[in-house]
Amino acid sequence: MGLVTGLITFVVGVLVGGFGIYVGAELIAGGGSFEKAVTAAILGSVVWAVVGTFFGWIPLLGPILTFVAYLAVLNVAYSGGWVEALAIAVVAWLTLVVVFAVLGPLGLGVFSAVGVPWV
Repeated sequence: MGLVTGLITFVVGVLVGGFGIYVGAELIAGGGSFEKAVTAAILGSVVWAVVGTFFGWIPLLGPILTFVAYLAVLNVAYSGGWVEALAIAVVAWLTLVVVFAVLGPLGLGVFSAVGVPWV
């Protein structure tokens, strides 16, 4: 994969991940901008990568710490509390699962979502 292709894939992935977070924030927190959601997606993916690198190897505890660090990003971005951050993450995940289920048969499911775990 070339540099340009990789950059395009990352940008589209961030926009898709930001869309999922935006939908989650809109439904759960009642607001927020798309730009804020994209920022949360970028920061969430960076935090996920850093914490996962240092602690992800620890059986059971590593993935939990990594996910809690990701939730902390959503908690700070949307300041509604930990339960609201979890709800935003779940709605974002469900939204993107539906989006990829619809786009996949059309041949448009090539990209992944950056900033939303396990999508």
